[in-house]
Amino acid sequence: MLTDSACKNAKPSEKARKISDEKGLYLEIMPNGSKYWRLKYRFASKEKRLAIGVYPEVSLKEAREKRDQARKLLSENIDPSSAKKEEKLKKYLNSETTFELVAREWHQKQVNAWTARHSEYVLRRLEADIFPKIGFKPINNIVAPELLLVLREIEKRGALDIAKRARQTCGQIFRYAVATGKAERDISTDLKGALQSRKKTNYARLDARELPEFLEKIEEYDGEYQTKLALKLLLLTFVRTIELRGARWEEIDFVKKEWRIPAARMKMRELHIVPLSNQALDLIDQIKLINGNREYLFPNRNNPLTYISENTLLYAMYRMGYHSRATPHGFRATASTILNEHGFRPDVIERQLAHAERNKVRASYNHAQYLPERRTMMQWWADYLSKLF
Repeated sequence: MLTDSACKNAKPSEKARKISDEKGLYLEIMPNGSKYWRLKYRFASKEKRLAIGVYPEVSLKEAREKRDQARKLLSENIDPSSAKKEEKLKKYLNSETTFELVAREWHQKQVNAWTARHSEYVLRRLEADIFPKIGFKPINNIVAPELLLVLREIEKRGALDIAKRARQTCGQIFRYAVATGKAERDISTDLKGALQSRKKTNYARLDARELPEFLEKIEEYDGEYQTKLALKLLLLTFVRTIELRGARWEEIDFVKKEWRIPAARMKMRELHIVPLSNQALDLIDQIKLINGNREYLFPNRNNPLTYISENTLLYAMYRMGYHSRATPHGFRATASTILNEHGFRPDVIERQLAHAERNKVRASYNHAQYLPERRTMMQWWADYLSKLF
């Protein structure tokens, strides 16, 4: 058996030489004086060597411990050399698959499918809330409670919606990691129901009995003329307010009597067709007289290069006496309720509202779905409103 002094005092010779310990362990002394621990063993009827370390960085005691660990693997029919290579590969993969590296790779894959604004927002939120906490960790080593702690920090700021979106984003990153062999599973699914939920509040809306009075107040509105026209067109088309405010002249097809809102401006990121009733077309003609030389149907008066703000429509309704009683976004619910009550098919109404289509393949083709029925429905809706005033 070797001793510490024997290892220390072993001198080199012209050729590499070995001094043995026991159970296959030996110290190999190279001509340049370097000393290496080796383990000789047999596996699958073949004699093999395992490098254990360099002396004196690895002491005699540590070398024996590593030898015993290797012999334990042999007793379990595991080749120590293969196990060492696998461990080395695992460490390398872990260093190349930190959460941040995988997240940035995933983010880069999504860029072409997102708007520049959304892409920037997602990355900024990751850099602010997620990367500082778990970005440095191998993604496959992160467990659900760790992720929950990160999300709870966001909750403490009162940013419940951001915490929820962060969980969803992390889930997409973990699923990408699973698909690319960098993680075993999406741990974010374990956190379902673990985050706080904000109490859901519906947008205040008008009911059928209130519409005649509302239409009268729109006619009497003495504020900005284009705001009055915007409210009228919003009621006729019941699109989302952001879709109306950002409307461009290039989106209006007077021949086909359609308003085609491009996918980039839609919540669900798919083209949406709004059939235009005769009343809607008349309104758009009026808008064209005052804003036809602008990019937007409803340009911002302070900065014509952009469009009116959300508050423009909301404050107009406040002036009309509808504070806490109704909102511009509530027009969608008003139209949906009345159209359902008058026998229009729910699928047709939902398609016109551009609600989420869970089947993504189907969603990519459904912008024109039920279009003939939707044309009929939109004209009926315009006629219905005309009869009320």
